[in-house]
Amino acid sequence: MGKTADLTAVQKAIIDTLKQEGKTQKEISERIGCSQSAVSRHLSGKSVGRKKCGRKRCTTRRGDRTLRKIVEKDRFQTLGDLRKQWTESGVETSRATVYRRVQEMGYRCRIPQVKPLLNQKQRQKRLTWATEKQHWTVAQWSKVLFSDESKFCMSFGNQGARVWRKTGQREMPKCLKSSVKYPQSVMVWGAMSAAGVGPLCFIKGRVNAASYQEILEHFMLPSAEKLYGVEDFIFQHDLAPAHSAKTTGKWFTDHGITVLNWPANSPDLNPIENLWDIVKRKLRDARPNTLDELKAAMEASWASITPQQCHRLIASMPRRIEAVISAKGFLTRY
Repeated sequence: MGKTADLTAVQKAIIDTLKQEGKTQKEISERIGCSQSAVSRHLSGKSVGRKKCGRKRCTTRRGDRTLRKIVEKDRFQTLGDLRKQWTESGVETSRATVYRRVQEMGYRCRIPQVKPLLNQKQRQKRLTWATEKQHWTVAQWSKVLFSDESKFCMSFGNQGARVWRKTGQREMPKCLKSSVKYPQSVMVWGAMSAAGVGPLCFIKGRVNAASYQEILEHFMLPSAEKLYGVEDFIFQHDLAPAHSAKTTGKWFTDHGITVLNWPANSPDLNPIENLWDIVKRKLRDARPNTLDELKAAMEASWASITPQQCHRLIASMPRRIEAVISAKGFLTRY
């Protein structure tokens, strides 16, 4: 006859309660549906759990601690790399065991978050900027027309190296992959405010001061007219060379447009980045095969963004500011 299940914590508590009420062991066993001997063993303190069954664990706690150190030394190692280093430390085991151990430690193999690198000076400027804007209200942020350029490509497959990280470690510096600027395939410019989005502008070639001013003339001004009408607004863009050129600054002065000062390498502060993410997720589902299909899918996805979505993103600005202050200028999740 097979061994019966061990008493649960609830059953043990009921036994103790009924015993205090003066019930006999037979009455208690009938009440909770177990054998009288099980009740007796529990009351006498001789109740023990089952002995563990199955194959004996092939690694020790010391060996597992060694593996943890190997993982934390370089989060971008493959399973093969981890197994090789673990073997060199004296623990001979299989890839499957390595995978089980890192899973037990809470690590999961994920595509790393890509963030630009920040130096100490940039972090300090971000912190100073956030402190200055700490008390801006949502109404004030609603006056800002946010803009940005983004790259879209035809390939949605390989995402590159993966990283071992635990839940909540998405933004940990060790788990981030640094982004670098390189020649773009399809570039697009867009703008958004709390009232919605403006028209997209597809960019051909590199953006210099002259071509950027053409974008401002033919796409930014129509966006502002659509979203603000005759009301005043503040324009936001990053510190790209074409944006910070003297001739571009003169263009804004000549048009009487106020430009928001902006810290370098701060995509986490720009709500339009969230809109680019929405469009790119939809493109992964659409899987365009030609450049024309890609542009059409981008325009359709962009047009589907609602004013309500935009307003929610603008309303998140105070939280973004607080997050930068709490992170002491480091990049935050956006």
